[in-house]
Amino acid sequence: MAQTQPQPANGSGQNVEGPADGGFKLKFCTVCASNNNRSMESHLRLAAANYPVISFGTGSLVRLPGPSITQPNVYQFNKTSYDSMYKELESKDARLYRANGILNMLGRNRDVKWGPERWQDWRVGIPRLEHAKDQGSEGVEGGVVDVVITCEERCWDAVIDDLLNRGSPLNRPVHVINVDIKDNHEEALVGGRGILDLADSLNKAAAEERKLNPVGFDSGSASSRSSFDERVPEIIGEWQERWPNLPAVWTLAWF
Repeated sequence: MAQTQPQPANGSGQNVEGPADGGFKLKFCTVCASNNNRSMESHLRLAAANYPVISFGTGSLVRLPGPSITQPNVYQFNKTSYDSMYKELESKDARLYRANGILNMLGRNRDVKWGPERWQDWRVGIPRLEHAKDQGSEGVEGGVVDVVITCEERCWDAVIDDLLNRGSPLNRPVHVINVDIKDNHEEALVGGRGILDLADSLNKAAAEERKLNPVGFDSGSASSRSSFDERVPEIIGEWQERWPNLPAVWTLAWF
């Protein structure tokens, strides 16, 4: 496991290369606690850059700010749409939820996909045919990804623990990277830009390594991807120099 530490800077020297249309693209998954703020901002940015992407939350329930810290709005994963949350909160107190950015966030989310999904309920390798209208769905219909990016260390821990409990039935490597982002709208925007930059760097390296064995690389086998896997810690280290205010942790796990 590699870990890097933050240093003071503004992350302005980001990599601007993205995947060319029709070219190779890694498949991504973004994860936060409630699949509403940080993971959805990153989901949208990656989808807009033509990356295949899905997103999840790791919490037991979806929790959004309410009128006080002891009165959150609580919803169920996989059963409540972003649109229904939007309409409910708008009817409760439109002024409050517009002022704190919740309605704007939910408005964005409902244009990306139907509703928040829970990581622990995701059936890896099972086709996601009912998600064809989600932004970024093209390329992840098969239900597998190459890189999981979490937005908080407790979410990273939850993802790794869950993968270990699953027992690696597909025997397929997956990079799990935590990019620590504070859970507010402003930091989510910054984090989304940083995650897109990281995705560009990872994709560039993967495309280079894939040229050596395209069929093997696309199969997701560990042996065919080892040259790329070995480059990931260095890529993250270089990215961390550009984004020192977004501390990152990485490990290689298995589906």
